[in-house]
Amino acid sequence: MLRRLAHRHRHRHARTAALALAGLVLLLAAGTTGAAAPAARHAGAAPRPVAATTAVPGAPGSATPLSGYAVQSTAKVPDPAEAVSSPGYPATGWYPAGPRSTVLAALLAAGVHPDPFHSTQQQLIPAADFTVPWWYRSDFTVADTTARTHLDFSGVISAADVFVNGRRIAAASTVAGAYTRHEFDITALVRPGTNTVAFRIQPNNPRKHLTMGWLDWLQPPPDENMGIVRDVTVRRAGPVALRDAHVVTALAMPSMATADLTVKARVRNDSDTTVTTTLSGTAGGAAVATSVTLGPHETRAVVLTPAEHPALRLQAPRVWWPAHMGEQPMYDLDLTATVNGIPSDTAHQAFAVRDVRAPLNADGARQYEVNGRPFLVKGGGWSPDAFLRWDPTYAEDRLTYALDLGLNTLRLEGHIEPDEFFDLADRHGILTLPGWECCTKWEGEVNRNEAGERWTAADHSVAKASMAAEAARLRHHPSVISFLIGSDAAPNEQIERGYLDALKAADWTAPVIPAAADTASPITGRSGMKMTGPYDWVPPGYWYDKREGGASGFNSETSAGPDIPTLDTLRRMMTPAELETLWKEPAARQYHRSPSATFDTLELYNAALTARYGPPASLEDYVRKAQLAQYENVRAQFEAYSRNAKDPEDPSTGVVYWMFNSGWTSLHWQLVDRYLDQGGAYFGAKKANEPLHVQYGYDDHAVAVVNNRTAPASGLTARVTLFAPDGTQKYDRSVTGLSVAGGGASSTALTLPESVPGLPTTYLARLLLTDAAGREVSRNVYWLSTEADVLDYERSDWYYTPTTSYADLRGLSSMARTAVAVTATTTADPSGTSTTTVTLRHTGPGGTPALLTDVHLVGSQGVPVLPVRWTDNQVSLWPGESVTLTAQYRTADLRGAAPRLRISGWNTPTATVPAA
Repeated sequence: MLRRLAHRHRHRHARTAALALAGLVLLLAAGTTGAAAPAARHAGAAPRPVAATTAVPGAPGSATPLSGYAVQSTAKVPDPAEAVSSPGYPATGWYPAGPRSTVLAALLAAGVHPDPFHSTQQQLIPAADFTVPWWYRSDFTVADTTARTHLDFSGVISAADVFVNGRRIAAASTVAGAYTRHEFDITALVRPGTNTVAFRIQPNNPRKHLTMGWLDWLQPPPDENMGIVRDVTVRRAGPVALRDAHVVTALAMPSMATADLTVKARVRNDSDTTVTTTLSGTAGGAAVATSVTLGPHETRAVVLTPAEHPALRLQAPRVWWPAHMGEQPMYDLDLTATVNGIPSDTAHQAFAVRDVRAPLNADGARQYEVNGRPFLVKGGGWSPDAFLRWDPTYAEDRLTYALDLGLNTLRLEGHIEPDEFFDLADRHGILTLPGWECCTKWEGEVNRNEAGERWTAADHSVAKASMAAEAARLRHHPSVISFLIGSDAAPNEQIERGYLDALKAADWTAPVIPAAADTASPITGRSGMKMTGPYDWVPPGYWYDKREGGASGFNSETSAGPDIPTLDTLRRMMTPAELETLWKEPAARQYHRSPSATFDTLELYNAALTARYGPPASLEDYVRKAQLAQYENVRAQFEAYSRNAKDPEDPSTGVVYWMFNSGWTSLHWQLVDRYLDQGGAYFGAKKANEPLHVQYGYDDHAVAVVNNRTAPASGLTARVTLFAPDGTQKYDRSVTGLSVAGGGASSTALTLPESVPGLPTTYLARLLLTDAAGREVSRNVYWLSTEADVLDYERSDWYYTPTTSYADLRGLSSMARTAVAVTATTTADPSGTSTTTVTLRHTGPGGTPALLTDVHLVGSQGVPVLPVRWTDNQVSLWPGESVTLTAQYRTADLRGAAPRLRISGWNTPTATVPAA
């Protein structure tokens, strides 16, 4: 295991390090800065205007983010820092940047560089531009200087000298690390009228600094994300400042009948005289109040408990649940500090009541429980935008997709998103697993085979401060169910002690996980997770073996690697010549796959695709086969983990698909592509995770029913029918009176015989599940072979297990072409949402089914309307069968065009029909 992990990471980043040393220029994303338009729509969009000056009110308790910056390379600014950071400095020729923007994001928004999402255009950007510091300059106005003024920020990459009105208030040695938080009293420097804040941002190198890197996820940007990626806030207050206000909740378990709320805050006297402040407000609707006397410049912690304030013991609390398990109610904390009856400062925070635990089960695997109810973590690895641009609409679209797929968790390895992301996760009931990233400076002290450098004493301070800031920021979010203080390696005792001390000081109550890999830390102990891959192609049957990355325990990152997007997306991201190479040259290096030498080709994937489905005859045929292959593989991964979740021996407790999405236009590790289009991987996951589901086991040929609903189901009928590719029936059996408990339980309905007379090498299995009233509640179609994929486990590497012989699915190519009849209607509601209802009917002659029929909603010129949520898609129909699907989407995304439907499939000719 350890040998494989070491081997894994020598390969995982060797290519990245080589590129960096060679000074090659790699850029990742085009688009706007700040709150950009959703990625599905913003290609070529004009930069969003940036306010030149931020008006800061004088009201006590106000917190005003700077609205944007002017940025420029220090190589082009000869003036001294005192001048650059003073009001009135003429920032002529500087570039506008949003309130959260990397340097390169600003340059892209300004149109300095071409679209780096397309082809290899990112290589045109000179890396030398980012080897020197860059200035970030912003003005704000203040009318009243009687209130105290503080500058509050985090998200500086990698470090910065900070200036206000010509005076340096902090050095880069102090403001270092992407996650550290800083507050400076600038009252003495603030003047009526215009004031200036300036940051001299230092270049970033994730191998040298505790910031963010891209590992083998995507081609790293040449600026390494240097910039300011979180809000810089100007805070105003009276003599007493209110900080760190939060609520620690304790839900009575297992009854959940009561919940204790403990209110905590720090009050700070910023004046030169003794003051008495009254702290009052509400927490969860309960009124609280207390008085505190503070000496000059004294800070004191205030704790309000249910023992002193009985109203803080909630009766019958509204409990927060993950989306698929219940509702997501939130409470509010509102506090005001007053001095002599005048408000001095305020604080607000939303919080929730829930209990989360993650004990190790009898097999040593991490088993998560929310409110006493154990569940299978079904997750995906989250990636932000390649330039760390925050777009709330685009983020919510992806979170909505995660719910649509039946996922309950997203893992954030590094790249911990801003507050709004976790607000959205709280509201939608999506669980999150944030943590530090592997293989950079974060693990430089403990993962010696990686590029990250050894830590200095200053690094230990930055790491502890980062943990303290993130713990304080995330602790109140019910969606956050852990923090992973290690990824591929656990911290040593010194580092772990720093993390744990910071977490304890922040009143962190969620489980702390030492690593995402199967290792242990000196204090916390075993991780209860495994990181055994795979990361490249394996056949669907792989997932059913309880070894390597198969369905047992908690697999923190795993998938069969490549996920070829739809033809629409491929044509947006690659040139015609590159698309020819994609399907004709399996060993060719693919720039849009990974910078890693291990993952820079599609050789393993293309070899399997050709062996199992036959050699591609064209780009269209290659993509068609890829969607079929990805559907079956992703479906098998989630189905195997779901089926094994309740096994009495070595059950599966969690699986994180690596990855849910990509931060750029990619050929691997994505259930949904950059433009939010949906292909075989997406609908394979959606099928596997449907609420009540009938599925086939590649290992034991058993048909099982998995119930992801909370309530049990009974009176079910499961039917399985086997067909030759031409639709000739070879086997049929039904089992009635089936019952299955809720909460992820499964029940075996029947087992297929070892052999079926007359069954061809390639065959189809149609599984139908109906309820007591005869309504179809689950339909699942498999394409299978009497010749199984054979794996050579003895030659397993960290990223895959070799396949020595392949299943023969080439018989699918003999399926006759068959059309599908389509009728559709569309309605639009006043909220701006349209719903298209589609009925597909197989009315063709003969017995051949229409396999994996895809419906794409398109607008003008056949461009997909995205995002869109389908009740189901990529369905398979036999003659005489029909299915009705619905799609919901934003009416505005039609851009004034009438909706149309593009119908295609494995053996269905492509046709486009009106949907109005």
